[in-house]
Amino acid sequence: MQSKDHWEKVYTTKATDAVSWFQPHADRSLGLIREAHPEHDAAIIDVGGGASTLVDDLVAEGYSDLTVLDLSGAALATARKRLGAQESKVRWIEADITKADLPANRYDVWHDRAVFHFLTDPADRAAYVRTVFRSVKPGGHVIVAAFAEDGPLQCSGLPVVRYRAGELHEQFGEAFELLDHCREEHRTPSGAVQPFVYCYCRRAGS
Repeated sequence: MQSKDHWEKVYTTKATDAVSWFQPHADRSLGLIREAHPEHDAAIIDVGGGASTLVDDLVAEGYSDLTVLDLSGAALATARKRLGAQESKVRWIEADITKADLPANRYDVWHDRAVFHFLTDPADRAAYVRTVFRSVKPGGHVIVAAFAEDGPLQCSGLPVVRYRAGELHEQFGEAFELLDHCREEHRTPSGAVQPFVYCYCRRAGS
């Protein structure tokens, strides 16, 4: 996993809407979460959610069991400040997802946009998948987005792993049934285009 110091520096030296992964609204993610679990009592975790506005839109839609996890305390502080009084509706976890001790069978929906592709070490990817399997309920949904095969080779000065849809699903294995995949052409604040692939799965079990 990448250095915590690196991400703290990013979120203390750059404006939230200036980083390449910024989206005014995470519409693709929000649509997939609605499809996965339209009931507003769904337990949802946004991994690497940091300063993302996804949590704002989930709160606004009435989702009531929300968790945001990020390596950067500064990123989480930005989101909490932006939400104001509503920040108390969210659980905030500052942790490295490859080492985080999350509760077992806790989440109906696991969402990650742009964390997994930073896991260049196979051991970190394996640790991440073990955490997903342990903490997502049997039958729960997993939404992971990473750079597509023609995406950038680096992000925020760090190396990444790029994936085809099938390759991304293979990282999770047979314990996760692939329901769908899609592509997104993300336009960065600077105007560049970054292709992402989204993998939408269901954890085995009932």
